[in-house]
Amino acid sequence: MSTPSARLAQLGLSLPPVATPLAAYVPAIVSSGHVYTSGQLPSVAGELTYVGKVGAEVTPEQGAEAARTAMLNALAAAASLVGGLDQIGRIVKVTVFVASAPTFTGQPAVANGASELVAELFGDAGRHVRSAVGVSVLPLDAPVEVELTIEPAGVAW
Repeated sequence: MSTPSARLAQLGLSLPPVATPLAAYVPAIVSSGHVYTSGQLPSVAGELTYVGKVGAEVTPEQGAEAARTAMLNALAAAASLVGGLDQIGRIVKVTVFVASAPTFTGQPAVANGASELVAELFGDAGRHVRSAVGVSVLPLDAPVEVELTIEPAGVAW
């Protein structure tokens, strides 16, 4: 059976460096046996991949791609605290905020960009609960922001 890091490489992807916070917070924290990430934007090398509202300047497909990129950043933040991607035992919850044009209602499809990535990487351990929330604006005019809650490998209930 291949590992999440091997599946990531098979997809031609890699975890980016942990994004530098934009304000007074940390990228991720451990509490009560879980890792919680701060909201992660769809940035690559410090630059947003898209800007604007989904349903206006950003297409739903671009929004889903941005959610996938933001998820990579969230995974990087979580992995940095547990010893790497392969030490993530389960994806617990994903929250995707979608900066939406006033009439856009396709937030769940945009959030699938993040959800489908963790399903590809973690299989059944990537099945998670999720919220897809439409908002009027996000930091730096990003189209999406992703928060992640994970359970490290080896945690038993």
